[in-house]
Amino acid sequence: MKILLSILIVLPLDTLAAPAVCPPEGDAVQAEARELNPLKRRMELPGALDPGVTLVAMLAPGDDEHRWNTKDGARIEGYVVNVKPGGIESVNCHARAVADRDTHIEIALTANAPETERVVVEVTPQVRKARHPDWTTPELKKLIGKRVRVTGWLFFDAEHKAESAHTCTHCAHAWRATAWELHPVTAIEILPLNTI
Repeated sequence: MKILLSILIVLPLDTLAAPAVCPPEGDAVQAEARELNPLKRRMELPGALDPGVTLVAMLAPGDDEHRWNTKDGARIEGYVVNVKPGGIESVNCHARAVADRDTHIEIALTANAPETERVVVEVTPQVRKARHPDWTTPELKKLIGKRVRVTGWLFFDAEHKAESAHTCTHCAHAWRATAWELHPVTAIEILPLNTI
């Protein structure tokens, strides 16, 4: 009698490779995501920066869905409150490795601002790989508590409209001020810690 042994190798989810080719629309099935994902994956630098976009303006209360234009870029200054890996999303073809996912950076007017007084900016794996290989999530976590100037594309992330203080109407827990983001981020500068 022969006994066959099999070995099962289990890899942590964050070591799994990204799909070999992920198109601009990612692997989204829903029409809205297929339309928005290419904006999240832009590689070119924004041509025009909207001078009216500041962190204070982004934090201004009220329904802000139509406040700005996704064809423009912006530059904001504030304190980094939190940095974490983004979710496993269609924009990145559901890649599981942290290096193949977005990095969320939460910016606020103070280093200890509550969630509903923060703006999310996102570093994408595409920009990271092409221009800023040092923008890994662990490296970006070193920015927590620092004052920064961030430049990137304006993007209204409709997927988070119901979780944003400015646009949710019946949400149980808003974990951000606005669904407007700088996404993707194209430049990050560390500033002196004095005033914004």
